[in-house]
Amino acid sequence: MLSYEDYTVAVICAIDFEMSAVRYMLDKEHDSLPTKEGDSNLYVLGELSGHRVALAWLPGIQGKGAAAVVATNLARTFPCIKWRFMVGIGGGVPHGEKHDIRLGDVVVGMPEGPYGGVVQYDLGKDKDQDGEDGGFTRKGYLAMPPSLLRSAVEKMRSDHYALGSQAEENIATMLQRWPRLKAVYARPATGTDVLFNEDYPHRQDRSTCLECDESKVIARSPRTSEGPEIHYGLIASGDRVMRSAVKIAEEIRRVGGDILCFKMEAAGMMTEFSGLVIRGISDYADSHKNDGWQHYAAAAAAACAKELLSRVQPEQQQKSGTNERPSLSGVESPFTPHRSVTTLSGQGVINSGSGNFGAGRDLTYCNN
Repeated sequence: MLSYEDYTVAVICAIDFEMSAVRYMLDKEHDSLPTKEGDSNLYVLGELSGHRVALAWLPGIQGKGAAAVVATNLARTFPCIKWRFMVGIGGGVPHGEKHDIRLGDVVVGMPEGPYGGVVQYDLGKDKDQDGEDGGFTRKGYLAMPPSLLRSAVEKMRSDHYALGSQAEENIATMLQRWPRLKAVYARPATGTDVLFNEDYPHRQDRSTCLECDESKVIARSPRTSEGPEIHYGLIASGDRVMRSAVKIAEEIRRVGGDILCFKMEAAGMMTEFSGLVIRGISDYADSHKNDGWQHYAAAAAAACAKELLSRVQPEQQQKSGTNERPSLSGVESPFTPHRSVTTLSGQGVINSGSGNFGAGRDLTYCNN
């Protein structure tokens, strides 16, 4: 039977339909393992592009604090996790022709300037000067993704120049395998993707944007393909929900980076662990919020994560049991042993001989 130590990839989602998009993108799903004491998470276990994956999600609450708790619990329960992803939706920030971001596209958080891929825009302190606003001082930066994942992203980016993204194909495969999902995750009509001028807010007395001024819509050239395009750059994260194009512009000026996407929970994982954040664009983070693209954007992000993992060679894994459900793809991957696991028993600080480990209870770690 497979054990906690057999899983090397973690995926964290914030919302139920984000989790479902990743779940039904799996090539196969495994039976659950017994819940560990002290871990309030639930997990979906399975295989994605040859990697054994533990999928976790937030327990009905949002914010970077909740994401940090889920990520920490996951790390305790699955000691051999090597690659971490946060996958879901976010608000896109188009930059004209430079970054022609549209609904249903995907942003992959990658380093730029002093930032590691995710910018926590509320990490710092406000300053006063002579009783007036003295600006904002940033305190610290979040870690960048591991070098191997960054290299895999660059390889995927290079492949897309000639071959295009596999995201559309991955979504089509998911919907073919699970026909009931078509009613939820199918791509909305292109005409529902409308981008308004930054200085034109949505009036609160209008329930939809059908009554908004069409002269304030930004004209964009039609694309040759309706599939998601992948963008690479900074993702801004914090506990404030951004629903104002003007305030977003102010945050971007304050940060000084080329921010492509806003999302609350991303900083929660990146504060505690190094990983990669992938967001499908469901709206433009402005007052003209468009909920109709949320599910498709989640599927696009999950499809991108699957494609990226296909460019990371799976670690050799020990096929240690039979709790794998039948393969959904009809393809089995070879597995051979590769690791040992050590458990340190007791409480307090335990010296392993090579360094101190703080352990509130028994501590299990992986010798890769």
